[in-house]
Amino acid sequence: MIMLYDNHQRPINYLRLAVTDRCNLRCFYCMPEEGIDYVPKTELLSYEEMLRLVRVLAKMGITKVRITGGEPFVRKDMIHFLSDLVKTPNLQEVHLTTNGTLTQNLIPQLQQIGIKSVNLSLDSLNKQRFFDITRRDVFDTVMETLHALIVAKLPTKINMVVMQDQNIDDIIPMVELAKANPINVRFIEEMPFNGTNRTPSLLEWNYKRIYQHIEATYPHIYKIEDGKYSTSTNYQIKGFQGTFGIIAAYSRTFCGTCNRIRLTPRGILKTCLYDTGVFNIKDVMRAGASDAQIQATFLDALGNRAKDGFEAEQNRHFDPLITESMSSIGG
Repeated sequence: MIMLYDNHQRPINYLRLAVTDRCNLRCFYCMPEEGIDYVPKTELLSYEEMLRLVRVLAKMGITKVRITGGEPFVRKDMIHFLSDLVKTPNLQEVHLTTNGTLTQNLIPQLQQIGIKSVNLSLDSLNKQRFFDITRRDVFDTVMETLHALIVAKLPTKINMVVMQDQNIDDIIPMVELAKANPINVRFIEEMPFNGTNRTPSLLEWNYKRIYQHIEATYPHIYKIEDGKYSTSTNYQIKGFQGTFGIIAAYSRTFCGTCNRIRLTPRGILKTCLYDTGVFNIKDVMRAGASDAQIQATFLDALGNRAKDGFEAEQNRHFDPLITESMSSIGG
């Protein structure tokens, strides 16, 4: 088996695969209210192409895949694709990120086919604030999904993007979800991937301030062990069943152990969230590349990877102002 390493000797064993750029929410930190120009269906990676890519990458050392979007379940026949994906030889884990609006009735199937965990995007526990952030009135549906995930005992993480003047009042209530529930609540620094030119020059709520805010209410926080490649710094509060973590997505403190690559819905490889994309593997495949040629293409790309997100951002080969939508990149 060929093992994927980048030019900084970091092993690459994790693929984040965005299956669609479409989403039924309009979270303002992800895309503009009018939405984005969606990728035409013919330009999307087909299910067959994605399965082939994962098979090739699994032979090279990719053992974990996370399915993202957009919202994965707006794409037709997603359950059938997931069922095929988990059968990939050498692939050990398939995880899923969802906004929870279309997920509840699918939970038994997700368990049956072997999905390892679900990340649920949830930025507020207040119905009005949820609407203000997502621009959609589906709060009750998402909360029902969260409850169903907990009842089903499917390992669940909540992802909350922390935003100045938007949902700061939700931080403590969100932490308290972990008191009686064995979930992991993760607070994420806001990133500039919103599909507009609104890029904050100063991040007021960075990982340090988020921690201090929680500590002011719960002074007896204690640190717990982070996973080997964890992007979150993780904590527990005495008496809580669950845990919480903070992801320094904007500050980029975790780049030194980054083990992941991303594929966008149209097949663009991103070796870093902050780069502009290295090449389009869909075009390579549709030009008739063999599996060996696909492997060589990935090896070449990883041999020229930026050291961290700051270097990747500095090397952007068009206007350095970030205007992509997180939906088009893949969450």
